[in-house]
Order: sequence, then structure tokens, then C-alpha cells
Amino acid sequence: MNKFVFRLLVLLMSLSLLGIILVQVYWFNTSLETNEEQFKFHVKQVLGNVSEKLQKQEEYAFYNKYNKLKDSTGKAPLKKDLLEYGYYQRNSKTNQTIIYSNSIISEDYDMFSSFFDKKNDSTKVRSFSAKRKTQIFNTNSFDNVGIQNKIVPDVTIEKTGTLDILERAGFEIQYKDVVANYAIQDRITKENLHKILKSELNEYEVKTPFEFNVYSNGLATKIKSDHFNFDKYATYSIPIFIDNDGNNKYMLLVTFPQKKKFLFSEILAITLLSIIFTLIIIIAYANALHQLIKQRQISEIKTDFINNMTHEFKTPIATINLALDAIKNPKVIDDKEKVFRYLQMIRDENKRMHAQVENVLRISKLEKKELDISKESYNVQEIIEEAIEHVSLIVEDRQGIITTHFDAKRTTVLLNDVHFTNVIVNILDNAIKYSPEHVVIDIQTENINDFILIKIKDKGAGMNKVAQKRIFEKFYREHTGDLHNVKGHGLGLAYVKRIVEDHNGQVYVESEKGKGSTFIIKVPLIN
Repeated sequence: MNKFVFRLLVLLMSLSLLGIILVQVYWFNTSLETNEEQFKFHVKQVLGNVSEKLQKQEEYAFYNKYNKLKDSTGKAPLKKDLLEYGYYQRNSKTNQTIIYSNSIISEDYDMFSSFFDKKNDSTKVRSFSAKRKTQIFNTNSFDNVGIQNKIVPDVTIEKTGTLDILERAGFEIQYKDVVANYAIQDRITKENLHKILKSELNEYEVKTPFEFNVYSNGLATKIKSDHFNFDKYATYSIPIFIDNDGNNKYMLLVTFPQKKKFLFSEILAITLLSIIFTLIIIIAYANALHQLIKQRQISEIKTDFINNMTHEFKTPIATINLALDAIKNPKVIDDKEKVFRYLQMIRDENKRMHAQVENVLRISKLEKKELDISKESYNVQEIIEEAIEHVSLIVEDRQGIITTHFDAKRTTVLLNDVHFTNVIVNILDNAIKYSPEHVVIDIQTENINDFILIKIKDKGAGMNKVAQKRIFEKFYREHTGDLHNVKGHGLGLAYVKRIVEDHNGQVYVESEKGKGSTFIIKVPLIN
């Protein structure tokens, strides 16, 4: 996968993920706004119903009191005709005549003025009734009858009754004028108001705590809940007890302290599911991106590994070919000393290639857990000295020096001498390779609790933070393109880590670019 395709793929995946997240955020905001609009609509419906109920309750209580007083006056009402009207209809085909008349009668009552908070002894209260009569005449000579000769109707229908509409309208006007002078405490109690509000809110499924207050001309009254606090965002209002002129003196304010919590709870379940699925997508995206990056890194490492291995094998093969060509030369073939020297060169180069192949097979066996590592009790400092012997000639050739500071008092460790020696040799070989000039290596041991620490410090090229994190990965080498000034194939330190971990130990590195590195091995002691 080339860089352009890789970057395009990452960009498309990132844009897709961002799009999904933005859609989820948009959906959440839209749902919240919809819930708020629905909440607002329901609250307005509730307040409208509460205002109407308060008016009806007060009117009903006043009307009952009024009727009781009217019935208890003990005096016959003064009746008076207010209006009479009628109409006449003649059917020419059947000669039937219909005469309809309707009379509106008022009844005046004397009631105690104290009921209306007036100073006079009594007050006139009026009610209305109607008397309706329908007469049907079937005679043919209706038009020729004189005034003195009365014709008896064939059918007479009479009805009487109260005019509730007129009486109700008159009563409502009178009632509103009277109660307009009452104090709000005389018109409603906070307990009753709370009961009505709670009932109506439950009816509309608005089940969240609420507080209320009745304001009179912009000032708070005593008709309020204990914890009312005005909040512009969560407070709703409606006029109550509107008078005959359409004016309102009182405003009912209701606030919902936990409005946001209530609105969010309405979409909580679906929001949690949405968040969970979004997190799953993000995790899947992160994992896919990680795998892509890892595959790309593996591809680069593989390319470097092949290049390095090719270079590592190219030199020995070329040397072997040259040696064989030299042996074939008639001048050389009879010279046993030269033949022996060329054969030794072939053997050495063959060993070198064999060692590299063994390294690859060894790390493969370690990963498959096929490598048998038997452990015995050894003095770890003796193992270190043996490893130093392996590289001493190379160090001397580079005009270098290895110093030791064995400060550990307890040095007995359960280990495999061959593999642990290889661990130290690999680290020393690494220090030698990456030391640009004279090789200077310092080895120190010390005890920490029941562990021994082995510190191998060099003054080589050092490495950056990225390299320090990945230095123990298989095939990893600090990227140098096609440069091969430092030989190797990225298996040495991976082998070191696997062996140390198999010994229940730890290995890590401290380094600074240009100032060298310190490899630290920590393994448990035998108690």
C-alpha cells in the first residue's frame, strides 16, 4: 500500500467517523429541542386548565352561596314582564294557522348586602324566566272572524322555564365585579392550588418537581410554594381571575427546577444506546487504523529486513565466490598455505551466514514456545564475564574498553547459561555497532530487594523516544533507508526480550540521542 492510498483511506475513514458523530450530535440536539417544545406545549395546556378550574371553582362556590341566600329570603319575588314577542304563520294549502308568543319575565329578590360587601341593608338580585305559548287553528274562516267572536284554538302548547343563559350571564358579571375586591388569600389557598397543579401535570405526564407563586401586579404574594425561585428558562406563567373588562391583576407562575434533567431523561435510553454504538464504531475505527498503521510499519520493517538480510548474505557469498575463483587459479592451487587460507575464509563466511539463519529460526521457535530452555543456578556476574570474553577481540580491534562495577552482593540466579550469555553478548554487540568511534562500555550490577540489576551503558549514537518504545520489536531497526553502515536484521534485541522474560525478568532502555544508551536487565534472585 503506497503512501497516497494509505493517507486517502485514513482520511475517508476519519471523515466517515466524524460524520457519524456529527449526525449523532445533531440528532441529540433535535430530540432535546423537540422534547422541550412538547414540554412547553403540555405546560401551557396545564396552566390553561388550572386557570379555568380556579375560575370555575370560585364561581361555583359563589353561586352555591348565592342560591342558598336567595332561597332563604322567605319573600315572594316581584315579577315583571320585560319583553314579549311572537309570530303568525298561515299555510294556504292546509288553511292551518300557527300563532307563537314568548314572554320574558324578571324576578327580583331582596338579598343582604353583606354578601356583596356593601353598606346598604339589602340589594336587588334578579333572575329571569320565560313563558312560551303555541296555538294552532285549523278553521277555514279565521280571517272573517270579528273581534267579539273568539275562536278557540284546536291545539295549545304552553311551556315555562328559567332562562339560564341570561341568568348565568348576569350572575357572572355581578360575581366578577364583587370578587375583584377580594384579597388573593380569600380567593384561593396554596394547598388547593398545589393539588390542582399536581393533578393536571400528572394528567399530561409532566412528572417532575415544580414550584409556584401567584403575583399581584408584578409583586409576589403569600400564595406560593416553599422553594419557589424564578428561572427564566424554566418558568411559565398565565393570568388568572380575569375581570369583566378582560384585565388581569394576578399571574400564576410555575417553575420546574429539574426541567433539564426531566427533558434529558425522556431520551436517556436511546441516547445511551446511541453513545454505546458510537463508542463501538470509534473503537472499531481506532483498531482498524491501528492495524493499518501496524501493517504499514510491518511492510516497511519487512522491506528493511529483506534489504539488510540481502546485504548480510551478499558479502559472504561474494567472498566465498572470490575465494573459490582464487583456489581454481593454477598459481594458487599448488600453494597449500594459500588454499588453506581461502578455505578458512569460506568456512568463516559460511559460519556467519549459518549464525544469521540460526538467529531467525531461534526467534521463531521462541514465539512458538518450541525452544527448550532449561535453567540452573549460576552466578550472574560470571555469565557477564564470559559474555565480555566473546566480544573482547572486537572491542580491542576498535581500541575500546569495557569496565565493570560489580556492586551486587547477592548474585545467584536461576538461568540458562547459553541463552543468558547470548543476551549479554547481543546487548554488548549492539553497543559496539552503534559506537561511532572508540567503544566505551560500562557494566554495573546492584541489588534491589530480591532482584539483581544489570546495567550496560555505552557512549554510542543513542536513540529517540520512538525508537526506545519499539527497539525490542521483532525486525525493528531505526529507519535508515538503504544505508547499511550498521549491520544487523533487527532480531537481536527481540531475542533478548523474549529470553529475559522467560527468566521472569524485565529489560528496558534509557537513552538520549547523541549521548548513548543504558540497557537495564532486572532478574529475580534465588532466595
